Amino acid sequence: MNDDYDFTGKVALVTGSSRGIGAGIVTALAQRGARCVVNYVADPAGRNQADAESVAARLGDAAVIQCDVGDATQVGTMMAEIRKQFGGLDILVNNAGILRDRSLKKMSADEWESVLRVNLTGAFNCIQQASDLLRAGGRIVNIASVSGLVGFFGQANYAASKAGVIALTKVAARELARRQITVNAVAPGFVNTEIIRDMTEEKTKQFLAQIPLGRLGEVEDVVGSVLFLCSADARYLTGQVLHVNGGFYM
Repeated sequence: MNDDYDFTGKVALVTGSSRGIGAGIVTALAQRGARCVVNYVADPAGRNQADAESVAARLGDAAVIQCDVGDATQVGTMMAEIRKQFGGLDILVNNAGILRDRSLKKMSADEWESVLRVNLTGAFNCIQQASDLLRAGGRIVNIASVSGLVGFFGQANYAASKAGVIALTKVAARELARRQITVNAVAPGFVNTEIIRDMTEEKTKQFLAQIPLGRLGEVEDVVGSVLFLCSADARYLTGQVLHVNGGFYM
């Protein structure tokens, strides 16, 4: 194993890590030695908690913490618990996000505000409240999206939130640089997750036709980029956006 990708002794929090890309990231960090926090938000059916506990059970020395990142009070409680259990934080991956697609004409105020609250305010809350917890030389990686760069029909809320995440990344990179904390973003394209698998076959074919590499991304494609940005190899990289989309956006 490349020593630059050995995270032994590091503490990592990945928000929204009960399944999908988040679960892939937190699993990869744990496999490389990090002590991890698996985060989920409570849902009526209890699926998120069950999935988070299942992920944590495979990791060994991992904590499971419920937190709605869009709620600053809950984020404060989560950070206090991390300090209590682990003493500090080295890696923060802001992955939690939701989709509530609808055209501009039909989008309700709640559909607009709820997506901005989780996707953008959630990342802000975590960066702000983790800043004192992050050790010098720490890493923050924000999960943005190609949608924030090109804008897709029916995604005014989602695209705006992810464009905001990119801007937030750049500001945070400047403000935290004096402590050698780097802040970067990964902007995935179309990744083979639950959301994509729910699309119609026709819609999937339309997107595939626009991807030069001719395939959907896999969770591992995004995970590899996040690991790089968390590693010693990326120590002189900050305020950047790594586009992981098979050439869909160049």
